[in-house]
Amino acid sequence: MTSPLLVGLPLAGRDVLVTGGGPAAAAHAGDLRQAGALVRVVAPHVCEDLHELVVRDAATVTLDEREPRESDLDGVWLVVAADGGSTDRARVQGWAEARRIWCVVDDDATAAQIHDAGSLLAHGDLDLRRPTGTLGAVTLVGGGPGAPELITVAGRRALAEADVIVTDRLGPRSVLTNVRPGVEIIDVGKTPGHHPVPQHEINRILVEQAQLGRRVVRLKGGDPFLLGRGGEEVLACQEAGVPVDVVPGISSAFAVPALAGIPVTQRGLVAAVHVTSGHEPLADAALASVREESATLVVLMGVGNLGHIVEQLRGAGADPSTPVAVVERGSTPEQRLTRATLADIVAVAAEVRVRAPAVIVIGAVAAS
Repeated sequence: MTSPLLVGLPLAGRDVLVTGGGPAAAAHAGDLRQAGALVRVVAPHVCEDLHELVVRDAATVTLDEREPRESDLDGVWLVVAADGGSTDRARVQGWAEARRIWCVVDDDATAAQIHDAGSLLAHGDLDLRRPTGTLGAVTLVGGGPGAPELITVAGRRALAEADVIVTDRLGPRSVLTNVRPGVEIIDVGKTPGHHPVPQHEINRILVEQAQLGRRVVRLKGGDPFLLGRGGEEVLACQEAGVPVDVVPGISSAFAVPALAGIPVTQRGLVAAVHVTSGHEPLADAALASVREESATLVVLMGVGNLGHIVEQLRGAGADPSTPVAVVERGSTPEQRLTRATLADIVAVAAEVRVRAPAVIVIGAVAAS
């Protein structure tokens, strides 16, 4: 459904300019695309959702990563000003009014000032708010598999109290549109080719922001302690003497299969589940769970290595007819389920263009 700010405007085929790169701008750009508009986004830094939208819909959504200029309004029918600051939005609105161009100003855009951590690290400028003079704290929040409704009450409370939110593309980005005004959002997303931030730098950001007296929330997808590197972040805070706690989240390893109608355990079929990362070679226990049909194997972050995962399982003696299910973007409107056998899942996944993030389920429970 189109944003309330845009209801009633004939957008199909129209050239629309969106200024701003945060969650609000991403939401408007997505709504405009669905309404058939030709969207151009201009912002010096963009959040992961907006970056992915541009990559996914390059024919209708384009991006210029720089500060907006008045000339950006040339030939534009509508402007959506969703910049992080009121001064920025007022400037864009003034340009539009001088040219008699429709302009929608999102006054809620100040709720989140988005910063690209890769760029900030390059310029050595993370001190964007005035220090409070007291030691802050870090809270790791598990955001669940993606749908904003699946973050816990404790997680929402932590976000509501935060001064700084450090997030990435796997966290539930839509919840960021409702944080209080003035909150800084530092994007440490690791999309290939888009300012990757190493884990040690993420640890440093958390520690330094807390040492400036801020309440820092590290928003993570799923559960922070299940293949989420949350343990490393907690250890970094503890070693620096920074108070840190954890708000557990609903793990995508179990929630995403459930949302697709796949129980990872089922009485009379299988009573155990083995969860592993797709980034590393499968351990002997994971290989045995499929070969011996003793447990369901759930693989996170394994789409890029799907072929290698299948080779390892086949080489370990797994039955080629073993059912496999791949659930993409679980809990979101784009959720998609692809089923095949171990023998043909690689070909089927390539044919339908399976892409991350996705959860791979291997075993009898994955059968249709």
